Amino acid sequence: MAAGDMASTRLGAGRQHLRPLKRRGLVLLRLTAIVFAVLLFCEFLIYYLVIFRCSWPAVKTPADAGGLGTPEPVLRAMFLADTHLLGAVRGHWLDKLRREWQMERAFQTALWLLQPEVVFILGDIFDEGKWSSSQAWADDVGRFWKIFRHPPHVQLRAVAGNHDIGFHYQMNTYKIKRFEKVFSPERLFSWKGINFVMVNSVALEGDGCDICSGAEAELLEISHRLNCSREQEHRPQECGDGQRLPASAPILLQHFPLYRRNDANCSGEDAAPPDEKYTPFKERYDALSQEASRKLLWWLRPRLVLSGHTHSACEVLHGAGVLEVSVPSFSWRNRNNPSFIMGSVTPTEYALAKCYLPCEDTVLTTYCTAAGGLMLLTLVHAGLVASPFHFGWNMLRKFKTT
Repeated sequence: MAAGDMASTRLGAGRQHLRPLKRRGLVLLRLTAIVFAVLLFCEFLIYYLVIFRCSWPAVKTPADAGGLGTPEPVLRAMFLADTHLLGAVRGHWLDKLRREWQMERAFQTALWLLQPEVVFILGDIFDEGKWSSSQAWADDVGRFWKIFRHPPHVQLRAVAGNHDIGFHYQMNTYKIKRFEKVFSPERLFSWKGINFVMVNSVALEGDGCDICSGAEAELLEISHRLNCSREQEHRPQECGDGQRLPASAPILLQHFPLYRRNDANCSGEDAAPPDEKYTPFKERYDALSQEASRKLLWWLRPRLVLSGHTHSACEVLHGAGVLEVSVPSFSWRNRNNPSFIMGSVTPTEYALAKCYLPCEDTVLTTYCTAAGGLMLLTLVHAGLVASPFHFGWNMLRKFKTT
């Protein structure tokens, strides 16, 4: 055989040998691209697609009603609850990683798309604050600020929950002080003519303990200041010449909901499950006591109450028509469909809307569908399963011939 023929034969054999390798490389590239696209969608893009549908509710102002004068400023406030950042004791590292990534992406996406001016977290920020050591607490706080980082012009305020400082029998001054060192001890927050009262509802046990007595005395002082702001023209001598608050009925923010028997009258897709709705609430555990609830409504005369703790949504009317909104948990560990509340607030009016986050079922279904598709592509490439296209084409040919 001539040398040229032998070279051609070797070159042809080499090309035939490279074709399977090239085909495998293309298949591997396709599989990698699909995996990357699914991860990008489920772990990043889905938050933008879902939260983009949310918008701030319109609130009535005197100008809308044909009134004269300067329009009232509108404050855009975001309310969320029960983030339950896992700690060192009960938090598995994979569960912790997953839940914190979900909350970080949801919060950062909401900040970027919705541009709130203030964010309120209604307690149970941490899952193990009630028993965590100083080092564990510092680690949890560091992770919190990474997840809920925000620009300087956005304010973040929080109230304590039972998982942050413990229930009444676990609560002590040390736990309260370390919580307030992170989130400020301020109980009365006023901005744009709007008063927010942030209550340590865990301390409203009503048994006369030092912490409870101090909490009630603080609320009575706030009540006095609020009443003076409302009636300063009629009671100038009682109110003195100190700094006056805006003459606006406050919005009450707390972890425990005001007293209600159960969640039987709560409705909506994120209300408590049917098997939990009729379970009686235990006072001072599932909700505030009737006495503490009456005191708050009487002392503060709020126009709106927002609370957490139950992990489910509910709307309740108290007394003379005061609306309480229970905000569902912000964590996928507690709900398949977390959400938060968006509020457009003025000194005299408010409007609320709920913004749902991606359902975990949707993400899991996407991953399972993608995994099934990848497995099918792999089997087709290996020749273990006929290509669906070729299978359909052969069936069509057989149908035509018959």
